[in-house]
Amino acid sequence: QVQLVESGGGLVQAGDSLKLSCVVSGRTFSTYAMGWFRQAPGKEREFVAAISWSVINRNYADSVKGRFTISRDNAKNTVFLQMNSLKPEDTAVYYCAGGYAPGSRSVYSSESAYTYWGQGTQVTVSS
Repeated sequence: QVQLVESGGGLVQAGDSLKLSCVVSGRTFSTYAMGWFRQAPGKEREFVAAISWSVINRNYADSVKGRFTISRDNAKNTVFLQMNSLKPEDTAVYYCAGGYAPGSRSVYSSESAYTYWGQGTQVTVSS
């Protein structure tokens, strides 16, 4: 059974940084495309960032480009989201997601591409 466990959320001030981590159990992590999504109160869950299992390709939502960086360590079954210059509008529950990718360069921004999801970690940015 594949499990995803996020950590690293918290309460910060605008302009601060946070680094989220997501540890994935299972032996095939290295063939999973991974993504981060977020859901703010009263809003639908939205795409934040994605990375191919080969680490060659990354994709970001326009709202986080230049501020967030997604990375992964396949040896440690872990994907990261470095968040800099945080804004109050970044406040949300952040979810890690994973799904088998047949292509080493595949990145997905659609929720439907992901099979496995974490429980989420809260990020709150105060102004």
